[in-house]
Amino acid sequence: MSTTTLTHDEAHHHEAPKGWKRWLFSTNHKDIGTLYLFFALIMLFLGGASAMLIRMELFQPGIQLLDPDLYNNLVTNHALIMIFGAVMPAAAGLANWMIPMMIGAPDMALPRMNNLSFWVLPAAATMLILSFVVPFFPGGGTQINTGWTIYPPLSVQVGMSMDFLIFAIHLLGISSVLASINIIVTLLNMRAPGMTLMKMPMFCWTWLVTAFLLILVIPVLAGGVTMLLFDRHFGTSFFDAAGGGDPVLFQHLFWFFGHPEVYILLLPSIGVLSHVIPTFARKPLFGYKSMVGAMLAVATIGMVVWAHHQYTVGMSLGAVTYFMIGTILISIPVGLMVFNFIATMWRGAMTFETPMLFAVGIVLMFTFGGLSGVMLAVVPADMQYHDSMFVVAHFHYVLMPGAVFGLFAGVFYWLPKWTGHMYDEKLGKLFFWTNVISFNITFFPQHFLGLAGMPRRIVDYNMIFTEFNVISSIGAMIFGLSHLLFLYIIFKTIRGGKKAEGRSWEGAKGLEWELDSPPAFHTWTVAPQIK
Repeated sequence: MSTTTLTHDEAHHHEAPKGWKRWLFSTNHKDIGTLYLFFALIMLFLGGASAMLIRMELFQPGIQLLDPDLYNNLVTNHALIMIFGAVMPAAAGLANWMIPMMIGAPDMALPRMNNLSFWVLPAAATMLILSFVVPFFPGGGTQINTGWTIYPPLSVQVGMSMDFLIFAIHLLGISSVLASINIIVTLLNMRAPGMTLMKMPMFCWTWLVTAFLLILVIPVLAGGVTMLLFDRHFGTSFFDAAGGGDPVLFQHLFWFFGHPEVYILLLPSIGVLSHVIPTFARKPLFGYKSMVGAMLAVATIGMVVWAHHQYTVGMSLGAVTYFMIGTILISIPVGLMVFNFIATMWRGAMTFETPMLFAVGIVLMFTFGGLSGVMLAVVPADMQYHDSMFVVAHFHYVLMPGAVFGLFAGVFYWLPKWTGHMYDEKLGKLFFWTNVISFNITFFPQHFLGLAGMPRRIVDYNMIFTEFNVISSIGAMIFGLSHLLFLYIIFKTIRGGKKAEGRSWEGAKGLEWELDSPPAFHTWTVAPQIK
């Protein structure tokens, strides 16, 4: 290369774009991580608002605020926004920020693709919101009343908004696959010299497994919704019984994506916990190798138990038995992870800063969700629980603590690193307690509602279910509003506050954050056990 091009390149390299261009054209992993996190925050509030409307409607029997179609539309949108708009982008934001720093890489392996995988998201979110809004315009057709599972024959009959939704799902899938490829290439090719795979920080491992899962299952969902599109517009009948198709085929395609998706949402938070718990227990993570093994086992078994969502569709006895046993088996590696976390805390010199409070809360509540999951795995029992409020309680106990609280823990843990300021610890603890208590007030009563026979996805219900619904709805209002405090804490921290030390959690005594040394093989070094 001639010297002129070199100098030109160098000159070009020094003109970092300013203002809005910095964000639009950014290839810097920290900037893109920040964009992901802010996008996720906006979507969290949109998804949360829809959930609060749902709970307002269910406050009393009878129809108060929402007509049945709008109610079902909100149910659909709440799920899709929370999963694809809030949790996955937030986890990707953490990955972008932390992975290069954890493995001693200068940036992600494919920085321009990184930019693209983020900017596909706002386009997808626009499509998603349009799918919700379109029916309110003249000629917009019916609302999406299918729930997030978009089962035919309902999803074949819905109007134009369904096409927006299918397009949105394709865009979201493209974004996820691009980000996953980037993460895999970065982790396999850009580790610091001497850092073998088995020396990687646990957060990197969880993301390596997550990225592989995404690449395996997203195309199946894309295929399923494309077949749906063909059924809707091109006269095929993949899922139309009248033309020789099978609506249950769509359920299989959907849940082949949908079940591993649960672990995709869960694993990054497990990675965060694997950093938070050792830090505040002042002990190395117990059972590093078994954690890696458990994650690989969860991912593998998670791929082959999808039809436990469909016990009631009339599969053969052999099939339901297989899915039941597989589902019960998956509780073994998940239990192993939980025991590793408990063993890490055992006899540690623990302090309870906000990230650690979330971590302990997760271990308790996620275990509870796991136990109700084992109940649902058992075929004869599931015949009773299926499509009841018990299922709603179960998956919120898995996904709120397992995914969302894990992300909160990560945000509080790394905020000092990202902003250079310490967040307000008192407010952080206040947020934790209001959040966790109101979460339990919201979802615990739903177990009883389900066991008493209240179906889910209904806009009106029998008088006998009133009391528990009142409690649940009041909890939901407090839970939703508590997130305004989270927003306030974040902006307060960004604007200023106590300067973070070079060793962020040195306040957590006996702990040193290796910032000045070359890329550290272990992000945290642990000082001798405090006597």
